[in-house]
Amino acid sequence: MIRHIVLFTAKERAHIDQIVEGLSVLTTIPHARRLEIARNRKTDQLGNDIDVVVYGEFDDETELAAYKAHHLYQESIRRVRPLRELRFAADFDVPIEARSS
Repeated sequence: MIRHIVLFTAKERAHIDQIVEGLSVLTTIPHARRLEIARNRKTDQLGNDIDVVVYGEFDDETELAAYKAHHLYQESIRRVRPLRELRFAADFDVPIEARSS
């Protein structure tokens, strides 16, 4: 399984809801095992720069690639890119021993 995490900062605080809405179209793409879009609660004692989080789980590289190739993925980029300042992404394999049954 692959976990896909993307972190966004907004250019302006007023854009955070629009970013969440623009990213929410991703949840209708069928290739993810799980996909969540959420605002950062900003309760960390050391840093709260991130505004929005995308968390996804994919069975394999083929499913992740199909998700990224979907037309709604491109639509989300079109909506969000002008509103965001920074975007950080990480994709990593989940070790078999870390998986729950």
